Amino acid sequence: ILVVAGPAVVHTGAGVHLAKIIEMGYVQGLFAGNALAAHDIEWAFYGTSLGVSLDRGEPLEGGHQHHLRAINNIRLAGGMQEAVRKGVLTKGIMHTCITKGVPFILAGSLRDDGPLPEVVTDAIKAQEAMRRFIHKGVDLCLMVSTMLHSIATSNLLPGHVPVVCVDINPAVATKLMDRGGIQVLGLVMDVGSFLRELELHLS
Repeated sequence: ILVVAGPAVVHTGAGVHLAKIIEMGYVQGLFAGNALAAHDIEWAFYGTSLGVSLDRGEPLEGGHQHHLRAINNIRLAGGMQEAVRKGVLTKGIMHTCITKGVPFILAGSLRDDGPLPEVVTDAIKAQEAMRRFIHKGVDLCLMVSTMLHSIATSNLLPGHVPVVCVDINPAVATKLMDRGGIQVLGLVMDVGSFLRELELHLS
């Protein structure tokens, strides 16, 4: 099972649910960008995403600095793997991937802050890494709240791989199907609610 995820997973407070699903062994690979990892780590360090407290639902004073401080803390540690090994990063999606040995590919973009050391900033190299992972075999792909990474992954997947696309924007599923993904099942709903319910059903 391959999960393709965007930062809205963290923004909606669903990062804990995705981390639990990974911990339970239901995810064998993660494709994302710098933003998912950066805000997941921001939450792990500060309890915020984009400076907004996920517990209280309100912006914190100085919170706009949190994601940059989170990135710098990881860079100072030598990367996410080292941050986990040193006990600097102790929870979250990326922590769970690392501790459970779940491979991830973070494909960068021009607008990335930082980026984090593990982000592949060369688009061709990122695509090649994604192809190598997919070539090993994917039985199901779950795409949650990321139009660009979902379309990129859909372009690489064999036609027989079933895809479940969950997004608050119905145009995302439509775009995937318009690009040849007839195997796409679209679910239009908030990703936070979806991942919470998914975790409950899998527990």
